[in-house]
Amino acid sequence: MADGTLSHLPYAISHQPSAIFSLALAVALLALAGSAPARAHDIPNDVTVQTFVKPDGSRLRVLVRVPLQAMRDIDYPKPRDTTRGDLMDLSRADSTLRDASTLWISDFLDVYENGARLSKPRVAAVRAALPSDRSFSSYQEAFARVTGPPLPPGTEFVWSQGLLDALFEYPIQSDRSEFAIEPRLARLGIRTLTVVRFLPPGGGVRAFEFYGDPGFVRLDPSRLQAASQFVRLGFAHFLDGGEYLLFLACVVIAFRRVRSLIAIVTAFTAAHSITLIASAYNLAPDALWFPPLVETLIAVSIVYMAVEDIVLAAGKQPQSPAGKQPQSSPRSQSDSSSDGIQRDVGSSDDEIERVSAFSASSAVAFRSALQRRWLATFGFGLVYGFAFSFALRQMLQFAGTHRLTSVVAFNVGIELGVLLVLVLLVPSITLVFRFVVSDRLATIILAAIVGHTGWHWMTGTYAVLRQFRFEWPAIDAAFLASAMRWAMLAVVAVALYWLVFSVLRAAPADEPADDVVTHS
Repeated sequence: MADGTLSHLPYAISHQPSAIFSLALAVALLALAGSAPARAHDIPNDVTVQTFVKPDGSRLRVLVRVPLQAMRDIDYPKPRDTTRGDLMDLSRADSTLRDASTLWISDFLDVYENGARLSKPRVAAVRAALPSDRSFSSYQEAFARVTGPPLPPGTEFVWSQGLLDALFEYPIQSDRSEFAIEPRLARLGIRTLTVVRFLPPGGGVRAFEFYGDPGFVRLDPSRLQAASQFVRLGFAHFLDGGEYLLFLACVVIAFRRVRSLIAIVTAFTAAHSITLIASAYNLAPDALWFPPLVETLIAVSIVYMAVEDIVLAAGKQPQSPAGKQPQSSPRSQSDSSSDGIQRDVGSSDDEIERVSAFSASSAVAFRSALQRRWLATFGFGLVYGFAFSFALRQMLQFAGTHRLTSVVAFNVGIELGVLLVLVLLVPSITLVFRFVVSDRLATIILAAIVGHTGWHWMTGTYAVLRQFRFEWPAIDAAFLASAMRWAMLAVVAVALYWLVFSVLRAAPADEPADDVVTHS
C-alpha cells in the first residue's frame, strides 16, 4: 500500500541504481559549474599598486602597475589554438587592457591641481607585464617599459599571474602647481598597499605608502599645509588613545587646581616632547621588543597613578574651616562676662594656633605629594613620547620637506587634545565630588576602576613582551655614537626637569582645598 502511494507522487525518488548514479552525476556537474566562476571572481588577499606621478610641462603623467588578478569581471581574450582558459591572447588584448585600466584604476583615482580636481585622463599606453618584470624600480625604466614595444604575441601569458602597466596623462596648467591625489583602490583586494612616488620638477622623490583608501594626500605640501595637517593628526591621535585618557584621568583625580595642573602638564609636555622629537629623527631603538616594552610601561604608569591616588585619598584628613571665625559657645560667653575678656581671647588664640599648625602641615604634605606627581609624570612622559612617535613615523611621509615643522605641529595637536580633555574632565569630576559623592570615596572608586583596567592591560602587554628575546647590542662605533646622542638627550631632560621644578618651586604653592586630595 505504501509502495502504491509513493509511486503516484510526482516527485518520488526511484531507488534504481541508474537513477541514483544519474542524480549523483548531475549534482557533481552543478558543483563544478558553480565553483569555476567563484574561483574566477575571488578577491585576492594582498595587492600592491605601484604608482609614479610626474608633472612634465603641460601634462601630468601617472604610471600605474596593478596585478591583473585584482581587476575582476574582465573577459580577457583567449588564444584560439589552445583549450587552456587561464591564458590571454596578447595580440588581441590591447582594448581589453584599456577598458580594465579605466574601470579599475583611473575611475577610482582623483588628481587635484591647486585644489581643483582634474578631468578624466587620457589612457596614453597600456602594457601587459610578466611577474618577473622589475621595470617599476624607477620612473625612467617604468616609462620606457610602458611606452616601449609590448610582449611578443606568442608569449604564453597567464593572466591571473600577470601585471597591467598603464600610463595616464592629465592636462595641467603648470608643472609647478600644487598636486594632490585621492586614490580609492582598496577595492582591488582585501589588503591593498599603494606605493606612490612623486617626482617634482625640482628633483628628488617623495615616497608614500598606505593601506586602503588614505583620502586626500598632498604630494608636496607647503609648510603651512603640513603644519595644519599634523596638528589635526596629533589631536585626533591623542583623543583616539584610550590609554592616554586613562593616564590623564589618574593624573587629575587628586590634583585639580589650576596651578597644580599647570605644573603637572608642563612636566608631561616637556618629557614627551624630548622623546617624540628624538624618535622622529630615528634616535629611538629599532628592536622588535621595544614597542611592546613601551606599551607595558604605559600600562604600568596607569596602575602606578591609580595606586598613588588611592593612597593619597586613604590618608586624607578633613579640612578645618580656617576661613571661618571660631564661634563662642554660650558657656564661654557667660564665662567671659564673669571672668572678663581675658579667657575668651586666650581660647581664640589656641584655636588659631591649632588651625595654623594644621594648615602648615597640610601645605607641606600637599607640596610633597605634588612634587612626587611632577616626578612621576615627567618620567612616564618620556615613555609616552615613544608611544606618540610610533604613530608619527607612519605619518611623516605626508610631511614633504617640512619634517621638523610637522613633528612640532603633531606635538601641538597632542597638547590641544590634552587641554580639551582637561577642560571637560576637571569640571565634571569637581561637580561629581561636590554634589554626588564625597571627595575621598569618589577618588578611591575612580582610581580603583582605572587601576583595574590598567592592571589587565599590563598583564596582557607583558605576556606579549615576554615572547621577545632581548639581546645586548654589540659595542661598536655605531652603538657608542647612539649612546652619546642619548646622553645628550638625558642632559636636556634633566635640564628641563630642573627648570620646571625651579620655576614652580619659586611660585607660592596652592593651599589645599576641598577638591584636592592631601595627606600628612
